Amino acid sequence: AGFDSSETILIGATDGVGTKLKVAQAVRNHSGIGIDLVAMCVNDLIVAGGEPLFFLDYYATGKLSIDDAASVIESIADGCKIANCGLIGGETAEMPSMYKSGDYDLAGFAVGAVKRGDVLPRGVSVGDVVLGLPSSGMHSNGFSLVRKIFESEGIDYNDFAAFDKGRTFGEILLEPTKIYVKEVMPLIKEGKVKALAHITGGGLVENIPRVLAKDQSVHINVAESDWSLPPLFRWLKEIGMLGQEELLRTLNCGIGLVLIVSKDVAKEIACQLNECMTLGVITQRNNDEAQVIIK
Repeated sequence: AGFDSSETILIGATDGVGTKLKVAQAVRNHSGIGIDLVAMCVNDLIVAGGEPLFFLDYYATGKLSIDDAASVIESIADGCKIANCGLIGGETAEMPSMYKSGDYDLAGFAVGAVKRGDVLPRGVSVGDVVLGLPSSGMHSNGFSLVRKIFESEGIDYNDFAAFDKGRTFGEILLEPTKIYVKEVMPLIKEGKVKALAHITGGGLVENIPRVLAKDQSVHINVAESDWSLPPLFRWLKEIGMLGQEELLRTLNCGIGLVLIVSKDVAKEIACQLNECMTLGVITQRNNDEAQVIIK
C-alpha cells in the first residue's frame, strides 16, 4: 500500500459466501462464487479504511471435483484482480464424512493496510450526508430466506424470471457481489469519506448504526431520495409476502455500500461515483428512537 511501516496498521477480515453456495451447486455454476468470497472480505476491509494487500482461501469438500474447484479458484483470482490484491495461497480439504457428494464450503481471509490515524469511521457529525452505492443484486446474504421462498412456491432456479426477461432465477441470484475497492479507495485516501457501511446481513437498519455514535441517527425518506427498490427485491417482497421490517433486515434492497461524507463534498462525490444515490442526512437521535428510520 506504500505506507511507512511505523505509521501503518494491518487489519484483517474473514468471511464466507453462506448458502448462496447451495444455489451455485444446484445449477452447477461456480464461475462467480469466488468473486463473492473476495468481495465479502475486502469490502469489510475498506469499511475500516484499509487498502487490501493479499487474500487466502479455504475450500472444503467431501470429494474433490477438479472442474468445480478450478472454476471456484479461477473466480477467486478474478475477484483479487478486481480488488487489486494478491492471491498468495490457500488450503483444500477433502472430508467425505463431513460433506455430501457435490457439496463444498468456502472461507476467505484478507489483510489490508491503513495509515495510523486514518482508520474509519472518524468525525461523523450531524448534518453529514448519507450516500449509497448500488448492489449488483443479492450479493451474499439472505439466501436462507430466498431458498425457503423458492422451495415453498415450487420455483426452479432454471425458470426464467418475468421481471428480467432473458435470464433465469439462478443467473440473477448468482450475480457476483460487487467489489467497491477501486471505486472508493481514492476517496478514502483523499480523506473525503468519514464512514462506510457494508450492507450485508442485517441490511441497512443493522449495518449503518455500527458507524454512528449512540446519539446519532439517519432518516431516509424514500420518496425524496434517489433510491428505489430494484425489481428482484420487489418480486421477493411480493412472492414471499415480506413485511418492510423483515425485508430491510434481511436483504440489501439494492444498496451494497453506504458512505457518510461532509455536506460540502457530497455533490462532488455523488457525481464522481457511478450510480451513487443520496439517501439522507445524519441527525440528532431523539431518546431511544431507531438509529435508521426509513419512511
